[in-house]
Amino acid sequence: MANTLYDKGRQRFLEGQLNWLTDTYKVLLVDTGAYTANFTTHEFLSDIPTSARIGTSSGVALTSKTSTGGAADAADITFSAVSGASIEALVIFKDTGTEGTSPLVAYIDTATGLPITPNGGDIIVTWDNGPNKIFKL
Repeated sequence: MANTLYDKGRQRFLEGQLNWLTDTYKVLLVDTGAYTANFTTHEFLSDIPTSARIGTSSGVALTSKTSTGGAADAADITFSAVSGASIEALVIFKDTGTEGTSPLVAYIDTATGLPITPNGGDIIVTWDNGPNKIFKL
């Protein structure tokens, strides 16, 4: 596949239901052997089985979020002491505190370092510094 935005997440941005700068966004490490993304129908965090979430089932929060020219950016993040299945993708979602209402936003499976097999150490996600940053609307 290729990096993309979930259709329902895209729609929420267009309708003003998502605010990159003020909402809480988190990132999951995902085993695609246990999750097959459907960008048309998958809408909420509850669409991703907990068995596909590696390291933490609740994600790591993004900080220092910015937006320039329609591109979303944030500080690099660290997943601590990760073990489990191979990681082939990252999923960004808005955290509402409830899985059934936390909208899926972005799916990233094409990046330096992916796939990666955890070995119990930290996994550091370094976001692209190019013009598209994490993703661009």
